[in-house]
Amino acid sequence: MSASAVLVTALITLLTSCGGMGAHKGASLELTIAHINDHHSHLEPIPDQIVRIGGIDTQLELGGFARVTSAFRSYEGRDNVLRLHAGDASTGTVYYTLFKGQADADMMNTICFDAMAVGNHEFDDGDAQLKGFIEHLHAGHCKTPVLSANVHPQVGTPLAPQTAHDYIQPYAIKTIRGVRVGIVGITIKRKTQASSSPLPSTAFEDETSATQRTINQLKAHGVRHIVLLTHQGYGADKAMAAKLTDVDVIIGGDSHTLLGDFSAQGRLALSAGPYPTRVVNRDGKPVCIGQAWEFSKAMGELNVSFNAEGEVTSCTGQASLIIGDSFKRKDASGQWAAVDTFTHQQIKAAAAAEASLKMLAEDAVALNVLRTYSSQTEQMQKEPIGEASQALCLVRTPGESFNASRDVVGCENANQRAHGSDVAQIAAQSFLRTSLRADLALHNAGGVRLPVPAGTITMGQAFALLPFTNMLIELPATGEQIASVLEDAVSNYLDAGRPSGGGHPYAAGLRWHLDMSQPKGRRFSQLEVKDRQSGMWFALEPTRMYTVVTHEFLAKGQSGYASFKPIYDSGNYINTHFLYTQAFVDYVRAHGKLERPAPADYSHQAVTTPAGVVLD
Repeated sequence: MSASAVLVTALITLLTSCGGMGAHKGASLELTIAHINDHHSHLEPIPDQIVRIGGIDTQLELGGFARVTSAFRSYEGRDNVLRLHAGDASTGTVYYTLFKGQADADMMNTICFDAMAVGNHEFDDGDAQLKGFIEHLHAGHCKTPVLSANVHPQVGTPLAPQTAHDYIQPYAIKTIRGVRVGIVGITIKRKTQASSSPLPSTAFEDETSATQRTINQLKAHGVRHIVLLTHQGYGADKAMAAKLTDVDVIIGGDSHTLLGDFSAQGRLALSAGPYPTRVVNRDGKPVCIGQAWEFSKAMGELNVSFNAEGEVTSCTGQASLIIGDSFKRKDASGQWAAVDTFTHQQIKAAAAAEASLKMLAEDAVALNVLRTYSSQTEQMQKEPIGEASQALCLVRTPGESFNASRDVVGCENANQRAHGSDVAQIAAQSFLRTSLRADLALHNAGGVRLPVPAGTITMGQAFALLPFTNMLIELPATGEQIASVLEDAVSNYLDAGRPSGGGHPYAAGLRWHLDMSQPKGRRFSQLEVKDRQSGMWFALEPTRMYTVVTHEFLAKGQSGYASFKPIYDSGNYINTHFLYTQAFVDYVRAHGKLERPAPADYSHQAVTTPAGVVLD
């Protein structure tokens, strides 16, 4: 055979093996993705939650990481399952406060995730803390890849001591039934830089650009199936999908979004869309999006079918609430009471018939791991520090549509009150009490994580309310700078098109009228400062120097508090080295019984929403 004939024969063989001149063909694939996100150190189950089962409200335990482990263990023996965590393992309970991610890493290692995305809260205590968390995560046999294609630590810093990818990789490749699947991690850029504490040298690339660049790299290496593991929010996931080529699936976090139909459980309002949510990418091809709420309360299962050309042909699935099997229902007197054996069996049967519920026992291995930590925190969490005579509601922005306190008696309409957040207001008051020299205190709405129901307040609640390791900072600022920082904080989210933001300000010793329908610079008016000696209110004077106490995160100019940054950077401040959570604990102990602030002491005296609605 001539050389030319050999070449032709070889070319024909190559074209035949590749499916001819058309698209490359390979094996079809049935892929299951089991996923969670935003567990935020919530390792214990949440007691006394009300879920409708069989049409009747039922009180039960919801979630808990040992049950999450049981849910993932149910996939053992299957060879087509990806186990994914979409970020924000850190911050939220005393487990993080005391153990700085080690408890979370050890619990995650009872599952062995195939990948985890870096969430913004992974940077709350800086690059070195994130390094320590990853080292704990890699200390066992799982070696879970920690992913972010758009986070670039500088070589020589904690996350990149030798090379850029020592601790964080842009992607991972998992072989499922002989087919390679690429998993690309993405971290929300602006929020992480503004609201967490990465090193200034750690660069954050645009999310969409980094994603497409990484997809292109994977495609160039013959990886045809692309799963994005993002921590940027449900809305951002949908918007980004339309800008990308070759993306098939997005498993997301950050927005704490529950997807699916939960009307049978009496929780229809919690759902933000269908599970999975189906959109199309820039190629016009389907993209399947999943997210699974928060706090170890739910998990998602996404089933995706790919044809031989590598295209998505279908995606189905379900996000499910994870529940225990200890049930209470209201008795004849209207009190919650344990059910009898017959009713218990009825409830179990009804729950088992609901795809949106997973009734599971706690995994024994995970439970033993948790007990090594809970035994150290149990007494601390239970220690009473005071009492709330009425519910202290949690609100970010007065007038916002979402009511984070909706399940707390007394807070049903808290988001529509002009005063806004009771608990953020009281936290600011605790800062002012702690600082003997400050004229006023500033705090941000997102720095408070939970409402306080009426009743006993425990140490554990205090550390869940204010979970970050922030010290109180005293810094001098003129009245003009204070007014500017308030305008900056609101503009930081409102002018970016977001209805509410974690940077929204609350204050003690300072009050105002806020009109969010006005442009930046004209939103705050009637600013007044309360004299600590006389208790009288006086107009904020633009040229007068005041002492402001806040926590170091805001003092550094984060979350939009840009006018504070030059003051902090100049070194003209005093670090009290007083943990802001301890300020709250001391405030509660000093008062014994907390009530909502007097109306005149709320920072928000009058509020007009962006739509021009005047709140009461």
